[in-house]
Amino acid sequence: MTFWEWYDRSLLNAKQYDVPVYELDWLILQTTALDKLDLRLRSPNIGQQISLELLTNLDQLWQKRISDRIPMQYLTGAVTWRNLELQVSHAVLIPRPETELIIDIVAESCKGKIYEDGIWVDLGTGSGAIAIALVQHFSQAQIHAIDCSEAALNIAKINAANNLKNKPNTHQIHFHHGNWFEPLANLNLKEAIAGIVSNPPYIPSVEVLNLQPEVTNHEPHLALDGGTDGLDAIRELVNTAPQYLISGGFWIIEMMAGQAEIVRSLLQANGKYTNIQIHQDYSGIERFISAQMISKK
Repeated sequence: MTFWEWYDRSLLNAKQYDVPVYELDWLILQTTALDKLDLRLRSPNIGQQISLELLTNLDQLWQKRISDRIPMQYLTGAVTWRNLELQVSHAVLIPRPETELIIDIVAESCKGKIYEDGIWVDLGTGSGAIAIALVQHFSQAQIHAIDCSEAALNIAKINAANNLKNKPNTHQIHFHHGNWFEPLANLNLKEAIAGIVSNPPYIPSVEVLNLQPEVTNHEPHLALDGGTDGLDAIRELVNTAPQYLISGGFWIIEMMAGQAEIVRSLLQANGKYTNIQIHQDYSGIERFISAQMISKK
């Protein structure tokens, strides 16, 4: 079988099993030396560049994608997020494109020395994507990345080393193993944090089992399952953050579609937040909510 015969057959497989056809190109570009132009022009030279061994490997990976519904990012072990090249495994949630906006919201909302030179915390860091992006944006800040999964932290550390290589701000990021705010209790950071960012588990437990098989069967439920109503972790973030944030400190999380008004109510009921803002994602879904600490004077 030639490369193009295999390619055309694989495209038909994608359509038959409702897998996005662009994933086939992505797999090829990730695992070979080919470029987009080769594929677009259907270059006849490709057959000479793809050995039988490489074609067999491509086919095995594609069949796993089709039959086992394994996300492509796990098959290749990599994902591009913002300007970061990240390693991923089944130990971490695959960073989504919409989550990139959380950094843009932080950049727009947090201007001034207290934020730019302050201490930031990424709770539930997973692959480390948010924490690393914070390091890149706030060149003078100190970043603490926390996760209850040691396997996830190992991935995050690798990603930090790879993406902050040869940069003077590599030392700014500190990784801690523990559940939410627990590691901060021993760091003497009460009322010292300029910003808290989190993409917590927010899906109701019963719904986790009914998601796409790529998610339910392969992504870590620890990073998905938010309890009976999906708000267990969010309540913890709302209620405990005021102990650690400075006056005017910034708080932002990602949430599930339909949760915005409930989370707004939680923040309002707490009584220690102001400037509560709901932010939409690329699809117009209310995906993020931010707030600031009221003055503690």
